[in-house]
Amino acid sequence: MRAIWKGAVSFGLVSVPVKLYAATESHDVSFRQVHAKDGGRIKYQRVCSVDGEEVPYSEIAKGYETEDGEMVVLDEDDLSELPSTSSREIAVEKFVPSDQIDPMLFEKSYYLEPEKSGAKPYALLRQALLEADRMAVVTVALRQRTTVAVLRVRDDVIVLQTMMWPDEVRTPDFNVETGEVKDAEVKMARMLVETLAGDFDPSEFEDDYAEAVEAMVKAKIEGGEVKRTPTSTKSSGEVVDLLAALQRSVDAAKTARGEAPRASDLDDSEGESDAGSDGGSDGDDEAEEKPAKKSSAAKKSTSARKSTAKKAPARKTAAKKTAAKSTAAKSTAKKGTTKKAAAKKAS
Repeated sequence: MRAIWKGAVSFGLVSVPVKLYAATESHDVSFRQVHAKDGGRIKYQRVCSVDGEEVPYSEIAKGYETEDGEMVVLDEDDLSELPSTSSREIAVEKFVPSDQIDPMLFEKSYYLEPEKSGAKPYALLRQALLEADRMAVVTVALRQRTTVAVLRVRDDVIVLQTMMWPDEVRTPDFNVETGEVKDAEVKMARMLVETLAGDFDPSEFEDDYAEAVEAMVKAKIEGGEVKRTPTSTKSSGEVVDLLAALQRSVDAAKTARGEAPRASDLDDSEGESDAGSDGGSDGDDEAEEKPAKKSSAAKKSTSARKSTAKKAPARKTAAKKTAAKSTAAKSTAKKGTTKKAAAKKAS
């Protein structure tokens, strides 16, 4: 993990230098909007709703829309006057009982790692929070804006959890009419609760939607249902590895026939590697989506089958002529030497 913030936790006269790490990451499945005909990505332009013209970044400003729909434009000078802070202090305001904070207020979670010089006070703060069964309410400046947060202990690590402001929690605007609840119904409900009672284990729950998407994408990749677009620019290097393997197969087949691999074969494969990177990188571009990323092994297998079909059935040729290869390699010392040199050059 990479530290995203450095500062110090201060309570009383004690200061604990720490590093801040993001404690969570999203694994939500995401899709891209594409042209169904050819798989091309859909692009969006920054068009002004008033004059209908495309607006360059240099002319884009921040605007605050009022309740009646009017727009107040704020420039850089206006924004510079807003209260902001670059403080590197996590200031403890008070220690409160853990059950007094509504979990609905929690927003993002971060791990706090102590610097070497702060290991001991870090351990003391952690132990004090555990034994008192309290959370530390703190104020901290993240992204130049002060926010309220809490410090609590999780698996021997102090966690900072930012909190929403009280006015950001909505009040339900509906009433729940339950009608008359009978004692027998309440008793039955309690029995149901006891029947399903247990300890919480997050590993028991899986994201079946993400797994279903992954399986579907994998099946389509293996079935060759992949759109290749000429505008892709990314490459993971898988095509290069594949071409190297194909080149070795071609060299082995030529050696089995008593032919010496040409040096130009390797040069050609390098040029094809560049072309293959452009033609096959769209799959890697789609790998930014989580399902495709998880199916990288299936993608590599499919790319191998496709590239093999485009080139020549070199692997099958090498396999069919294994016996001939062995005979040719043993026939003369010259051919054996040629084989070794070709294998060395291909690797």
